[in-house]
Amino acid sequence: MAVARQVRAYALGVSAVALWSTVASAFKVALRGLDPAQLLFYASLTSLLVLGGTLAARGKLREALRPSGPELARSAARGFLNPFLYYLVLFRAYDLLPAQVAQPLNYTWAVVLAVLSVPVLRQRLSARDAAACVIAYLGVVVVSLGRANGGGGSAGGVALALGSAFIWASYWVWSTLDRRDPVSTLFLSFLFGTPLALLWCASVSTLRVAAPGALLGAAYVGVVEMSVAFVLWLSALRLSTSAARIGNLVFLSPFLSLLLIRLVVGETIRPSTVAGLVLIVGGLVVQGASRLRRGEGDGGTTGGDHVGG
Repeated sequence: MAVARQVRAYALGVSAVALWSTVASAFKVALRGLDPAQLLFYASLTSLLVLGGTLAARGKLREALRPSGPELARSAARGFLNPFLYYLVLFRAYDLLPAQVAQPLNYTWAVVLAVLSVPVLRQRLSARDAAACVIAYLGVVVVSLGRANGGGGSAGGVALALGSAFIWASYWVWSTLDRRDPVSTLFLSFLFGTPLALLWCASVSTLRVAAPGALLGAAYVGVVEMSVAFVLWLSALRLSTSAARIGNLVFLSPFLSLLLIRLVVGETIRPSTVAGLVLIVGGLVVQGASRLRRGEGDGGTTGGDHVGG
């Protein structure tokens, strides 16, 4: 029984990682027909519907829609961070940069999370954690220098991609303090964030899409990146006998993503991108080993809640 449960956990985890591996390419394809504001709104709306449908199927939608006053205020604030601000910044970064540059820079969010956990969660930053930060950000330097030498996008795009990592890490540090069902929490974030995306799109762009087929790209991002992969990942973590076993799967995602960026988007992957990504993932591996030594490897979901962007 335990073996079958773990096999199912691996299957769900691999499915989530496979889906997340597609989203960097999906961002670039969707942005060919939509501007960042349009992609933000239509993807957020899709995700809101999917998350609401998931809760309804589980019989938890009515409960999710009856938060207490403090929970309502927290959900509104988190909805501003995610989906509104995070994806607004991330999509703009992908609009300005090649996917092979934006993806590894955004992936540093897990390192930022470790740093932010010190003042916010009162956690200790060990020597291994510090080493992980140095290794990962050496990777950022390598990717950024490769971008500069190859003419791959703007310095502003780099700043936005790194800023998205900070926003996402901030969101998850805050979320660790919330003990509610994570799917319900995410649904409420989108319930508040989607109207903000609508107002932003209406004010800086237009709701009318020139190429209706581009809406399929936005729907794909909303379903896969923002919804289904997240639910699959949470299910895998809950079924697994060890969250660390599932968590290690996330390190496959950025490399699979590079392959898809080459095949789907058509970018020629530069050696500097691969070298930088190896350093970034290496830093995350060192950080994961540090967490396991401190006994933090099996306690939560934040170690791999988001790997796609």
